[in-house]
Amino acid sequence: MIVYEFKLKGKEQQYQAVDDAIRTSQFIRNKCLRFWMDNKGINKYDNRAYTAVLAKEFPFANELNSTARQSSAERCWSGINRFFENCKKKIAGKKGFPRFKKNQRSVEYKKSGWKLSEDRKRITFTDKKGIGSVKLVGTYDLHFYQVEQIQRVRLVKKADGYYCQFCIQVEVKQTLQPTGRAIGIDVGLNHFYTDSQGEKVDNPRFLRKSEKKLKKAQRQVSQKVKGSNNRKKAINHLGRTHLKVSRQRKDFAVKLAFRRSDV
Repeated sequence: MIVYEFKLKGKEQQYQAVDDAIRTSQFIRNKCLRFWMDNKGINKYDNRAYTAVLAKEFPFANELNSTARQSSAERCWSGINRFFENCKKKIAGKKGFPRFKKNQRSVEYKKSGWKLSEDRKRITFTDKKGIGSVKLVGTYDLHFYQVEQIQRVRLVKKADGYYCQFCIQVEVKQTLQPTGRAIGIDVGLNHFYTDSQGEKVDNPRFLRKSEKKLKKAQRQVSQKVKGSNNRKKAINHLGRTHLKVSRQRKDFAVKLAFRRSDV
């Protein structure tokens, strides 16, 4: 399974529709969790079937595609199952009892509820939330894969906008010729890693370099009045700063891994 991510380009009302879909997904997940807490002995199939009951009871829940409702129930059951597994393994400390979501940032569709355009540059969501057709901005080419290979489509809200992720089922086969050489790598604090050949890679310390900006952004959030537009802007600025650090770390790790694989 590989994941391709594109940035969404649409109108403000479409972004609001995405927010509505995410809130509905969070509502269904929390309702499924309450359903499990109030009814002992139910299984994941009972939990998933409960989404149909919610769709009949709440009109806004019925507006969300049925597979997206099922995905929310599956997310809920994943947390429940993880809690049971931790209890069986007798892990020390807290076992991770599932909690209600307060700030969910994504909604996930399965095989239905969406349709790709012929040029694979736009995606149309066909449920009743009103998202409609939005543009996909990215460097990946979806023409390499059949539509049937796309198992999930996920809409994600980040600090710098909205993104669409495609979970694609592929079999990656890579034939490697053994070189007869072995290398050991030690990960440390002073250096990112040191290998058995004496090569050292310095730790970029992206978080440390951005620490002053993060502290300043956090102070700006604390100084704003709760619920005000200025506070929302400050929170968004703080989120963008954290997102930049996260992307720097990922970019550094990926490029370093590919460089090592070519050695």
